[in-house]
Amino acid sequence: MAHILIVDDEVNIRKVVREYAEFEGYEVTEAENGMEAVNLCRENDYDLIIMDVMMPRLDGYSACKEIRKSKNIPVIMLSARGEEYDKLFGFEIGVDDYVVKPFSPKELMARVKAVLKRNKPAEDNSSADRFVFEGLEVDISGREVYVNGQKASMTPKEYDLLFYLVKNKNIALSRDKLLEEVWGYDFFGDDRTVDTHIKMLRNSLGEYRKFIVTLRGMGYKFEAV
Repeated sequence: MAHILIVDDEVNIRKVVREYAEFEGYEVTEAENGMEAVNLCRENDYDLIIMDVMMPRLDGYSACKEIRKSKNIPVIMLSARGEEYDKLFGFEIGVDDYVVKPFSPKELMARVKAVLKRNKPAEDNSSADRFVFEGLEVDISGREVYVNGQKASMTPKEYDLLFYLVKNKNIALSRDKLLEEVWGYDFFGDDRTVDTHIKMLRNSLGEYRKFIVTLRGMGYKFEAV
């Protein structure tokens, strides 16, 4: 049973999300601000965090960055603001998903399932999940990437995107296909999200960005021997 931490200063929102989450069979813990969430994460392990952006004492973005210093817990961010800048900033600090208020609790639960599924540990640690392309080493089972021997530091979404590209190397992948497979649901946003994450991923790969080829008007592919 997955344990979810719900962080929001609005009692009614916490109540609604808790009801739907418990109906889906999840264990739930609540926090009313970012500071409380950080302290809870220091003392406990959670499978997923659903966190509001605007909260007293410590906002959601700051809380997420603080939590990520010690634990890599998937985060779905809630916000009344839907501007592209806010979403992209969230993705850059490692947020797994971004939901704009008011939202459908059923849609939120669908996203929860998708994020939990993507972050489920691999059962098979065979060498088939380890790839080497010149100085780029990709360990899918271990969720690790090395660039010229140095461990890369990437956001959870960058890892997911790279792993999917590598597992489908030399195959042309449309933006819609990447959204469907990497984000795990029918994405309700702009496909520029893919372009933004590709840009972030290329920056993380340094000279080996060359392996990610842009297919004009379509999408991308990981091109390697």
